[in-house]
Amino acid sequence: MMKTTFAALAVLTITVQPLAAQPAGMPMPKPVAAPTEPGAIPLYGDKTPGTAASEVWSSMGVSNLGVRNVTRPTLTPFLPKPGKGNGAAVIVAPGGAFMMLAMDHEGWKVARALADRGIAAFVLKYRLIETPKDDMEAMRFVGEQMMKEVGKPMEGALIKQTKAPEDARAAIAMVRANAAKWKIDPARVGMIGFSAGAMTSRRAALDGDPAGRPNFVGYIYGPQDAEPVPANAPPLFNAIAMDDSLFPSKGFPIAEAWHAAKRPVETHAYQSGNHGFGLGQPGSTNALMIEQFVSWLAQNKFLTPAKK
Repeated sequence: MMKTTFAALAVLTITVQPLAAQPAGMPMPKPVAAPTEPGAIPLYGDKTPGTAASEVWSSMGVSNLGVRNVTRPTLTPFLPKPGKGNGAAVIVAPGGAFMMLAMDHEGWKVARALADRGIAAFVLKYRLIETPKDDMEAMRFVGEQMMKEVGKPMEGALIKQTKAPEDARAAIAMVRANAAKWKIDPARVGMIGFSAGAMTSRRAALDGDPAGRPNFVGYIYGPQDAEPVPANAPPLFNAIAMDDSLFPSKGFPIAEAWHAAKRPVETHAYQSGNHGFGLGQPGSTNALMIEQFVSWLAQNKFLTPAKK
């Protein structure tokens, strides 16, 4: 069975059944107080929209916090220990169908893992589509919205409604503007996104001013559907489980499109993991994902300064 996360719950709610009909042993989200987020920076400074009071936080077990109804986007740095940084930076975009964010499972834990490996990481809490305040009603709403997008998530209404790509581009700009402060190279600022966060990273990589795009992208269990890829697209690291139940296998058209554009691309198709495996499941090859991503960054010279 898939790991119990907010992303996994989103997969289950796509059937739009009453929550009481969900599989036995599947815990439902429990409301919790908003955690302290030390170091969280308003993404647009004094002009940052929204308020933290709109947020609805829930727990699905120990160290598995998620949030809905984000209207005030923030960026939280997780920096390497002094003297351990390699100058690379990665903006981490959690998933959750653009209606919730798996902040712990696909955000803070990922950022800490990158910082432990010398990479400055920044968790992006991007703006979300509004859902009902009650958790059970919200899960039904999420399922109903996702059901409309089966088979065509990159063309659906959710990604068109969300402000996530806009917030991703603002996060890239913020990190580059503070490169000296955070001891990073502005030419080595990338993204890693999970599920809806992967879709957000993909839009940031392909849309808008090329100067504002990430230098590389980690695309973790995002839809594999193809689209035109420009000749100046950033390198892509693509990872997905072959048994992903939210984005069933269509092959790897997006990786093939990157390859056809003659841009660096690498794909890892894990035997199992379903949707939402995050940093991986013990005893599974998907647990190697973060090491493979970091090794890929090293292979593509993103962990070392460019030679002058």
